[in-house]
Amino acid sequence: MDAIDCMMTRRSVRKYKNDQVSDGLIGKLLEAAMNAPSAGNQQPWQFIVVNDANILKTIAESFPFAGMAKDASVGILVCADKNFVKYEGFWIQDCAACVQNILLAAHSLGLGAVWTGIYPREDRLSGYRKIFDLPESITPFAFIPIGYPAEEKDRTSRFNDNRIHMNKW
Repeated sequence: MDAIDCMMTRRSVRKYKNDQVSDGLIGKLLEAAMNAPSAGNQQPWQFIVVNDANILKTIAESFPFAGMAKDASVGILVCADKNFVKYEGFWIQDCAACVQNILLAAHSLGLGAVWTGIYPREDRLSGYRKIFDLPESITPFAFIPIGYPAEEKDRTSRFNDNRIHMNKW
């Protein structure tokens, strides 16, 4: 699948088959994540790979927006590490690019995934910090449940030329 087709056909997948995602595919997702652009190449990310069904169930029960986690084969918690931040505030963009790379890589590998947001909601931040016993320097940014899709989504265009302005508003 070429890059443009991947971007145009990727959709949030919230229903998964029971098949396990291999360590090799998880490694490819993490490699794609770490190849995201970042401000000054600061690469402020850390990852927790979750394949423990009990932890996935805890996430699903603790955060209604992440209910699909209980059926995922694996999840990736994307975090920012203050120790790697050289340009304050840009870690948010860096981690967002990282998450997008994971979503696109998952789709290109035949997997389904969905971005569940954590930052900046304090209830979500504190909940994930507690579940994963995160040090103070680590900020959970997003959790991505991943598995083989048990649902198909139609290709839709979101292009809207009313949102395009040339040279000035």
